Amino acid sequence: MKKTWKLAAGSIAILSVTLAGCSNSGGSNGEVITLKWSTWGNPGELKRFYELTDQYNKDHPNVKVELVAVPNDGYEEKIITQLQGGTAPDAFYAGDQTVVKLIANGTIAELTPLLDQPSSPIKASDFADGLWGGAKKGDQIFGVTVDCNPLVMYYNKKVLADAGITEDPQQLYEAGEWNWKKLSELTAKIKAAGKYGLVLEDWSAPIYSWVTTNGGKVYDQDLGGQFIGDKDPKTLEAFEYLAENVKNENFVFSGSLPKGQGPDAMFMSNQVGFGIAGRWWVPQYNANTALQYDIVPLPTNTGNKMEPAGIPTAYMVMNKKTAHPEETYAFLSYFVSKEGQQFRLKGGNAVPSVSGVDDLVVDKNAQPAHAQYFLDAREIGYALWPSESGVPGASDVVKDNYDLLLLGKQDAKTALSKMAEGVNKKIAEANGK
Repeated sequence: MKKTWKLAAGSIAILSVTLAGCSNSGGSNGEVITLKWSTWGNPGELKRFYELTDQYNKDHPNVKVELVAVPNDGYEEKIITQLQGGTAPDAFYAGDQTVVKLIANGTIAELTPLLDQPSSPIKASDFADGLWGGAKKGDQIFGVTVDCNPLVMYYNKKVLADAGITEDPQQLYEAGEWNWKKLSELTAKIKAAGKYGLVLEDWSAPIYSWVTTNGGKVYDQDLGGQFIGDKDPKTLEAFEYLAENVKNENFVFSGSLPKGQGPDAMFMSNQVGFGIAGRWWVPQYNANTALQYDIVPLPTNTGNKMEPAGIPTAYMVMNKKTAHPEETYAFLSYFVSKEGQQFRLKGGNAVPSVSGVDDLVVDKNAQPAHAQYFLDAREIGYALWPSESGVPGASDVVKDNYDLLLLGKQDAKTALSKMAEGVNKKIAEANGK
């Protein structure tokens, strides 16, 4: 799972010059061309997106780009509906599973020919090979990774202190003692103090991070990408660990919380001690000067200090029916480029997927104090396996059975067995078998 992050830096041109030929030309009569793009995001993320859009418009006066933010809940459904109705934005974010569906229905443009043009300000080689996920079909590229978000564990210092905990997770990590057993001990103390220990979410990256931090396996590429988690004792052990801690109320499943209660808001209001997320929590947490927090790599159960964990990412894609493909690609290129990532990621949000801007993550003047862990996690982490992201419906099978596990409606062995049966059936169907 180790990736090479020494990416080609020389291929990124000075964009203010390169894009001028594309977007400053305007329409045939010099009129201002209007483009729309969409994404999801929390308030901190969206603030930077709006700022980037405004700056791009200032630098390219003959193009007016408008950001149309869409709530995360129902995002995919809205985008697909807009594409079907001819009202979709020119460019937009697409997650792993969404991009697979859009490639299949032919509604997004293949970007490979554009990336291969000598004049393109970005090249495929500028980005890490391990992060293409479902946006790449064979040698065809349909979306470019906007950045990446290695999962780490956040901890609320006040909640831990109020529970009488004097051990610092960061110091435990440095001593090689940050493991599953210790996490259970600390969350039990937090629960005894009347707060939540850790909120578990039910999407692929955090689910599989529990498996890989135990040395387990989920898919086997040598077997055609088959789901093998039901046959791996380390995977079973991870699921049993989660179920046990939910039953003991050391952990709580987000799906069982009252509507409107999310792990980020609960963390910020000092209701929960630990949370698992990427760098997207940083902007809003740093804006709350009263919040005392830090981060640490995910605890392991292998004896090693650190193990690979998931790296959520998203892709910027282009509407196949955009009336202005040249200008849309110019904006897309800027957004995912070194310059664009440097603008967007300052102060939080995500970790770069291109080289040369890692210094933005390690900011000594802001929390979290140990932001280097984001970069450390990136070096050994992984994007969602193509076996799942590339197969429509596979992630739904995993999520549905994982939910039943955390709700106490089926045991770990049954959950994994049903996952294997359902996912491998989806893989077979996708392969025409």
